[in-house]
Amino acid sequence: MHDLIRTILAFCVVLGVLVFIHELGHYLAARWRGVKVDTFSIGFGPPLWRWTDKVGTEWRIGPIPLGGYVKPHGFEGPEDATEEQKAAWEPGRTFHDKPVGSRMIVIAAGPVFNFVLAFVLFFLLFAFCGQPSVRNTVAAVMPNGAAAAAGVKPGDTILALGEQATPDAQSVQKLVAGEPGQATTLHVKRDGKDMTLPVTLGRITPSGNAAPIGQLGIEFATETGKPQPLPQAVVSGAKATWNTITQTLDGLWQMVTGRHTPRDLGGPLRIAQLSGQVAQYGVASILSFMALLSVNLGLINLFPIPILDGGRLVFYVLEAIRGRPVPRKIQEVGFQAGFALIAGLFLFSTFNDLSSFGLFHWMAALMG
Repeated sequence: MHDLIRTILAFCVVLGVLVFIHELGHYLAARWRGVKVDTFSIGFGPPLWRWTDKVGTEWRIGPIPLGGYVKPHGFEGPEDATEEQKAAWEPGRTFHDKPVGSRMIVIAAGPVFNFVLAFVLFFLLFAFCGQPSVRNTVAAVMPNGAAAAAGVKPGDTILALGEQATPDAQSVQKLVAGEPGQATTLHVKRDGKDMTLPVTLGRITPSGNAAPIGQLGIEFATETGKPQPLPQAVVSGAKATWNTITQTLDGLWQMVTGRHTPRDLGGPLRIAQLSGQVAQYGVASILSFMALLSVNLGLINLFPIPILDGGRLVFYVLEAIRGRPVPRKIQEVGFQAGFALIAGLFLFSTFNDLSSFGLFHWMAALMG
């Protein structure tokens, strides 16, 4: 019960902060561009708590902590608004009357704030806790793996795989993953001496139709490092944010090209599980986990899918090029298709989560 409570609380806090920052980006950009904000909601469903501030924005907290929204004044536009809504519009403060550039700023600000949050979290982590790093030094060798068969020992530093130098652990992992089953050589440093070890890389095939990947069978040594001076932490935070963005995009590309199976795609249940797990390891783990999720949330919202921020930005870019809005019928069809796609991804990722938890095996055993 204690673990369940910790998981629920950690999930609500982690997702709540990420959603709040995302929606805060939309809110502040709208206020900057002279647009009134009617509603700022964290969570969906009938509000558990609400209040209206002095500028007329209603703030809400909903019972379903899976997202949130900001509703700019006049967001629906003249073609969709009722006569009652039109009568309530305040001239000069409606979203639809603003230039297309201002509307793009309001929409783009949400994902931008997620990237800014990731940078701030990485900066705090490096400035006060130190920057974790993975060294290309072997911490443990898995029994019966390729490295064990080659004679690799804990403490060895991997210098190269074949003819390719490996200055860090990431380069080792990338090279190994791309050469499943290949016979090659490992160049290592052991007790100050360089050694060359013949090795045949392992070969694993993920579930689904994903391509096989190579496996070496080792664990790398990790170290936390010391807190960094503030200027250095700023630079390190920016680099970590950029690296997280590129690695996330690379992971998505590997799914598209078949190097990873879509079954690796996790949903809200997986996020909740991981939130509970990282919460028990302290503040540093929570900060890095939130930074990773914040980057993912920002990138997902920039995908050119109607109903997401990225899809709306595509429509606004086309409007800026054409000099007039995209036809209403095309927008409606796009939003319907986008909603169907997002709903399908949500169901698919939830199915993956339940499968990873063993629910369907349990049900099959129960029914058998």
